[in-house]
Amino acid sequence: MSRRYAAKSGAAGPGRTYAGEVNTSQAPQESADDGAASPKRSGTGSAAQGSRRWAATSGAVAACAAVVVGELLAGLLSPSLSPVTAVGGAVIDAVPPGVKDWVISLFGTADKAVLLAGMLLVIVALGALAGILEQRRRFAGAAVIAVFGLVGLAAVLTRAQMTAAAAVVPLIAALAGALLLGLLIRRLHEGPPAGATGAQITRAGNTGRRTFLQVLATSAAATAVGGVVAAVWRGAAAGISTAREKLQLPAPASEAPAIPAGAEVGLGGMQPVVTPNRDFYRIDTALIVPSIDPESWVLRVTGMVEQEVELNLTELLAKPLIERHVTIACVSNEVGGDLIGNARWLGWPVRELLALARPQSGADMVLSQSSDGWTAGTPLEALTDNRDAILAVGMNGEPLPLEHGFPVRMIVPGLYGYVSATKWLTELRVTRFAADEGYWTPRGWSDHGPIKTSSRIDVPRTGRRVGAGMVRFGGVAWAQHTGIGKVELRVNRGPWQVAGLAPGISLDTWYQWQLGIELTPGQYEVQVRATDLNGEPQAEDRRPPAPDGATGFHTIRVDVNP
Repeated sequence: MSRRYAAKSGAAGPGRTYAGEVNTSQAPQESADDGAASPKRSGTGSAAQGSRRWAATSGAVAACAAVVVGELLAGLLSPSLSPVTAVGGAVIDAVPPGVKDWVISLFGTADKAVLLAGMLLVIVALGALAGILEQRRRFAGAAVIAVFGLVGLAAVLTRAQMTAAAAVVPLIAALAGALLLGLLIRRLHEGPPAGATGAQITRAGNTGRRTFLQVLATSAAATAVGGVVAAVWRGAAAGISTAREKLQLPAPASEAPAIPAGAEVGLGGMQPVVTPNRDFYRIDTALIVPSIDPESWVLRVTGMVEQEVELNLTELLAKPLIERHVTIACVSNEVGGDLIGNARWLGWPVRELLALARPQSGADMVLSQSSDGWTAGTPLEALTDNRDAILAVGMNGEPLPLEHGFPVRMIVPGLYGYVSATKWLTELRVTRFAADEGYWTPRGWSDHGPIKTSSRIDVPRTGRRVGAGMVRFGGVAWAQHTGIGKVELRVNRGPWQVAGLAPGISLDTWYQWQLGIELTPGQYEVQVRATDLNGEPQAEDRRPPAPDGATGFHTIRVDVNP
């Protein structure tokens, strides 16, 4: 016996099958030649395949609709956490460090877009499977979508921003997706009334197909529109962007030193000494940029302190702020990579805030936490010595961009970002390395992350063809909080030649350099090395970024034409 699909009246009628089977007791059947499968022919070869395709399409639309409903509901009930960001965050947490490094090296700052695209493909594929299963057995596809909801719930429960409202969202979204899937499959298999003649069967079949396609097209269009609305609403964070634009930064009590004359060597293709905000690299675990209302933002200092402290943005902006140029770098930066940038930061020294809290004896680490739960373990000494570690509110003369930590982030000269540069900052917990660890430490990275001395050739690019004669090389070198003393180049492993070193803004920024070398036609290997102001050259041994930063000489190949 075939499982039959019930008519609207509740009775099973001739030709109404649910699993793509045909009712052999039906009156003589007429052919149908459009793309949608007719119920009366759904058991025949190509028609059955067509029916499965439409079922798969229905499932994909229903699954995507569930995602969109979840994002829209999250915008209303849980702006800081949605099912997509929760699942994406859980995936990022679960991926082994080596895979993360490979993804970053392959896609750079587009890694999150790639993850979102991958998630969408998985959702569409599983949704298509749900549609096919629902066609074969009622509620089978709905069960698949229910699993979507449970996965979303499980991911939400693991996030730091979890609330009761956030936990409800994936369940409601899954229910909406399951209901839409059931509706679409019912429309796909809707047949003629009982006792219909051949002509009536044909007319009813055509009407049913048109109704199904109309419902499917309407659902797909509504899902697409809802997706755009959700993306603009949640991704652009329009309200927070407006609040950021209205924020007036105070004049610094201590201005940044002027950029010295000659800091830019003036070679075409070189990056500027100060990296524009739009070009500054972004590496973090936030799948969607957190939206934090500056009026409700509060920073808490807790843990091993004599006095816990709370600070809001108004109070922070009233402090005597300092402005400094500081170069920061990601520990994932490969030799010669571009996950590094230099900006003019405005903020209040962290040591001043910690002095109010009075860290207890025995504390040696500060665990900073982002609004999305990400943490970094910073040596207490680096936040209380004379370096310009700040609670940054400004970047290159404007409030922090949303993607760079608005309203407040940390900047600590001399340390890789994974142990210092917490964005969307909400808490500083004074503790011990023996008792706590930041996000990346249990994932195979060192708990201390001093930036290694390094250098890079920017001009000419590797593999570039140049003309014979004087070839001008240029690039950058850095040894944050120590300073660069010398940069040298060598050709084909020959003797090192000292490059001209431009003046640096400070010990906490990178330096530009240049050197002209006379080259005859041929192919050349060119390497660069830097030496810091203490006389220590950068390491030559080639090592990957994990566990505490890449080492080795940046090496390029230059083809010289006659």
